[in-house]
Amino acid sequence: MLQEKVLIREVGPRDGLQNEKQMISTEDKVAWINQLSQTGLSYIEVTSFVPPKWIPALADSLDVVKQIDRQPGVTYAALVPNQRGLESALEAKIDEVSVFMSASDTHNKKNINKSMDETFPVLASVVNDAKGAGKSVRGYVSTVFGCPYEGHVSIDQVVHTAEKLMEMGIDELSLGDTIGVATPNQIEEVIKALTHTIPIDKLALHVHDTRGTALANVYQAYQLGVRRFDGAVGGLGGCPYAPGAAGNVATEDMIYLFNGLGVDTDVSLNQLLDSAEFIHQKVGRALPSHNLQARLASGSCKEEV
Repeated sequence: MLQEKVLIREVGPRDGLQNEKQMISTEDKVAWINQLSQTGLSYIEVTSFVPPKWIPALADSLDVVKQIDRQPGVTYAALVPNQRGLESALEAKIDEVSVFMSASDTHNKKNINKSMDETFPVLASVVNDAKGAGKSVRGYVSTVFGCPYEGHVSIDQVVHTAEKLMEMGIDELSLGDTIGVATPNQIEEVIKALTHTIPIDKLALHVHDTRGTALANVYQAYQLGVRRFDGAVGGLGGCPYAPGAAGNVATEDMIYLFNGLGVDTDVSLNQLLDSAEFIHQKVGRALPSHNLQARLASGSCKEEV
């Protein structure tokens, strides 16, 4: 019997590709997103409308969004740092706008070149105008469970940042384990603190697998009632402003986990693995996804008697 379904947010085309050394052509990005659109995913974050000097790998954001084949029932989202980025996102007719900031001041300055206090009014303006244009808005908080520069991040600081974003009117809040340091007990502590004031159905989890705890953290969050999870096909990813951060939890590894738990995702694992093989070939390096590695190994193994 299926338990309550989860909603998977595929962030590979944005968060996955932003830190890759191998530049992926616009044509290949479009082809990959079109593949992802056929897997049953209902949400794909396709790019980021940030200045090309910040993220050169996503300099073709407008071309990518204009060329993809949009499928009914799929939300196509993009990351937007400021008003100029919002203008481009609206020109591209993006479905959902994502805003972002950190829960630690040093990482925020490295990432956005502003303090946290300076960032709040900028994002409030973006959220207000995006809502005025009829767009839904998602908020990301990075370094929720630890910062590469400051180390420990207090729960009070996380709660303060999250509540400020919710007050702006965002529809969903993604909690980022940017450097992959969280353990299940931290997941529980943070989620319980946040749900004193924020409904759990507004929260999503965004974990990286730097220390191999990503799937354990996903399972813990599910047990606590979270039903929205970010992932990147192949386990792509990493943060340009978080040295040493490994990739996102692989979307296909989450799907395998939820399938085993009898939890509905609406996503085809086989089709997702096809898309993982595609991007694996394009980035030119081995990807950390366990299910992709298993598929590639089974395809290359000789049958033994």
